[in-house]
Amino acid sequence: MPKYVPPFTVTSSIIRLIADIAELIGRYTVAQDISKVLRLRRINRIRTIQGSLAIEGNTLTKEQITAILEGKRVIAPPREIQEVRNAIKAYDRFEEWNPGSKDDLLDAHLCLMSGLLDSPGRFRTGGVGVMAGKTIVHLAPPADRVPSLMEDLFQWIRTTDHHPLLVGSVFHYEFEFIHPFEDGNGRMGRLWQTLILSKWNPVFANIPVESLLYEHQADYYAALNKSTENAESSVFIEFMLKMIIDAIEHLPTPEVAPEVTPEVKKLLSILKNEMPRRQIQEQLGLKDEKHFRVKYLQPAIAQGLIEMTLPDKPNSRLQKYRVTHRGMIFLNDLRIES
Repeated sequence: MPKYVPPFTVTSSIIRLIADIAELIGRYTVAQDISKVLRLRRINRIRTIQGSLAIEGNTLTKEQITAILEGKRVIAPPREIQEVRNAIKAYDRFEEWNPGSKDDLLDAHLCLMSGLLDSPGRFRTGGVGVMAGKTIVHLAPPADRVPSLMEDLFQWIRTTDHHPLLVGSVFHYEFEFIHPFEDGNGRMGRLWQTLILSKWNPVFANIPVESLLYEHQADYYAALNKSTENAESSVFIEFMLKMIIDAIEHLPTPEVAPEVTPEVKKLLSILKNEMPRRQIQEQLGLKDEKHFRVKYLQPAIAQGLIEMTLPDKPNSRLQKYRVTHRGMIFLNDLRIES
């Protein structure tokens, strides 16, 4: 019997995107400051967990996820807290799993969906459809075909000579098409693609592609649906490769400006989520707006530690400020040093 090969076409665009990603990853790996790797990993993992779960409707913020990671009490729906705790455990065990192993996939699903389903870690036994509102946009294959379809897919992963960047995207699409579990298919598909990529280059364990997928959620589902219409996954492959490039290009440089004034440190320490200028001033106990802007706000923006929510309208009455990814790294460094 001939080996199963998922249907896709290796387009010139896919070849170019794979080459671009390989070059970007090479440059990023060389540029890394080893002393910052663990700190970056922690921050990017929080972004990964928040992005992947947000696609599934979880409303917890990066700050709340950080608090759960640190063992602090968080007031939120119990299911959403459980989802975060499970995701943290899954990424802690990430390096244990083999992307070509069905047993490891089932173990990962058990870890990710424990306490959320009646039978986590088992393939579904009933029919399932993917809904968009009240409309079924994809009717998954019958449950009795799931084991054989997944075995074919794993066999292909173990034997293919294609580049892992392509393999990861193909697996992700085929996995979502099969929809092998009662629930948790989206987060599992994204987790497993990251696992495939991290076995090629470990740096992918720290690249939060999921946060970009959340920002481009409609395009993500459109690419899945278009590939299903075409009966082959090239559209989805190209989309995912572009998301990976964007995620790499948005990674911060490891260094943070060394000269950060006490005023800027105070500003960063009180800035939570998104806050307007007046609220920030009140929290700092400052009455002089000019002094606040010159000594606190402007230096923090210039150093890339905070940013405006409406950068094209700097004087808008709706303007707010938030800590950047670079600022989060700096804050994490301060906690470690203290």
